[in-house]
Amino acid sequence: MIILQGASYAHPNRDILFSALNLIVNKHDKVALIGNNGVGKSTLLKILAGKLPLAQGLIKTDSKPYYMPQIFGQFNAYTVAQALQVADKLNALREILDGKANDTNLTLLDDDWAIEERCEEALAHWKLDGLELTQKMETLSGGQKTRVFLAGISIHRPEIVLLDEPSNHLDTLSREILYAYIKSAKNTLMLVSHDRTLLNLLSSVYELSNHGIAVYGGNYDFYAAQKLIESEALVQELSNKEKALRKAKETAKDTLERQQKLDARGKKKQEKAGVPTIAMNTLRNNAEKSTSRIKGAHIEKIGFIAKELSQLRAALPGIDQMKIGFDNSTLHQGKILITAKDINFEYSDQLIWKQPLNFQISSGERITLKGLNGSGKTTLIKMILAELQPVSGSIQSAHVKTIYIDQDYSLIDHKLSVYQQAEQYNAGELQEHEIKIRLNRFLFTKEYWDKPCEALSGGEKMRLMLCSLTISKQSPDMIILDEPTNNLDIQNIEILTNAVNEYKGTLLVVSHDTYFLKQINIERSVVLDD
Repeated sequence: MIILQGASYAHPNRDILFSALNLIVNKHDKVALIGNNGVGKSTLLKILAGKLPLAQGLIKTDSKPYYMPQIFGQFNAYTVAQALQVADKLNALREILDGKANDTNLTLLDDDWAIEERCEEALAHWKLDGLELTQKMETLSGGQKTRVFLAGISIHRPEIVLLDEPSNHLDTLSREILYAYIKSAKNTLMLVSHDRTLLNLLSSVYELSNHGIAVYGGNYDFYAAQKLIESEALVQELSNKEKALRKAKETAKDTLERQQKLDARGKKKQEKAGVPTIAMNTLRNNAEKSTSRIKGAHIEKIGFIAKELSQLRAALPGIDQMKIGFDNSTLHQGKILITAKDINFEYSDQLIWKQPLNFQISSGERITLKGLNGSGKTTLIKMILAELQPVSGSIQSAHVKTIYIDQDYSLIDHKLSVYQQAEQYNAGELQEHEIKIRLNRFLFTKEYWDKPCEALSGGEKMRLMLCSLTISKQSPDMIILDEPTNNLDIQNIEILTNAVNEYKGTLLVVSHDTYFLKQINIERSVVLDD
């Protein structure tokens, strides 16, 4: 069980990240912790793992959690055994077997005589057969590092497991092993992930926001359905409030005009009746005061409704506020863009594909490149972009405009400000205020315009890149997406999904995110062997 009461956390600069958080995770519960980037999900996991201190509040856990971080760079100098925190125990076992059965070694081993076998079995289960426990972590790929820490679960056999983006860097096969573990796990689980296939295997969704933690008693699809209902209710309330504001303005105008007519009619009657000037002035002053009171009452009512309307608009999810205007490719459907005949490539005098590749890509198609990590997907992309030439066979490309979007969004120039980045894509047809209107449309308000691009999050870079592409006069004929969802939270994945679905050109995607591939309507696959 995990209990969090009145939890507050402040950054070292004393900025408050969250306060007064309350959370209960019961024994054997499987919980997803989701929320927009920057809201504090990873920080909360570190707090629960005992890696960060609370400013205020209380944490209770039944036992010490096993924690897997999202970033592994801090372990590069460690061996695999050290990263898994079993090096001392393995050392003690070897020394005991060598005849050094002293108190120190026996205490370190703690009767865990099967530790070595358990490490080997765990690594083999995650397809890390042959990986030496003495090997340095810096020699491993991102996917291997992730699997090392996942193997640690069955090595340590904890009651509570905290996982931060556990499917990051994993290929399709490794993800299937992870999904199988999640389904069968008896541990108490809490994980942060944007992998919606994974999130659908969990029994509850805890949404962390600036308002605290909201609990949804179901998997991700249940959560998404509930959020849709909430969003539709919010949109309806927004529409009703906009109507109320229009009506209030019309009523104020009608009332004021009617009062002014009454005042004018009354003045004429008074003039005909020969009312003395002093009395006329008094009556006029009273009429003006009455009109002013009526006007003030209506202004107050309009202001109140306008404030409510502003609050409702601020509560809208970013995806509902953003307007995407993607131009389409001018190429006719079916035009052949890429033809590959018997192509192959080699590294260190070794061909990377067992069988040469043969395929065509036609205008308007939506294709995914499939293959395990290391199967040559990036190499093939470089051939399609004419950055590499095959060592055998031929690849022919039509003269088309292709945009390559990698997971680091390298199209963004970190030396530029947000406005300068957008302006760089302007073909000269948009004025400064029009570029800023486009930036606003992609949720970059005035406060962002002078912000350096290097300070943006992954999701912000993705939105700025999309904004830049819509500013560009010439729409790309083909877009290549290379693991585009790796560094995005769920909200920004949905924004990217909407943008991709509005684009009607040719799409080539590398992704292990099957949920995303389904949502963007991939039609066929080019499969690479390893």
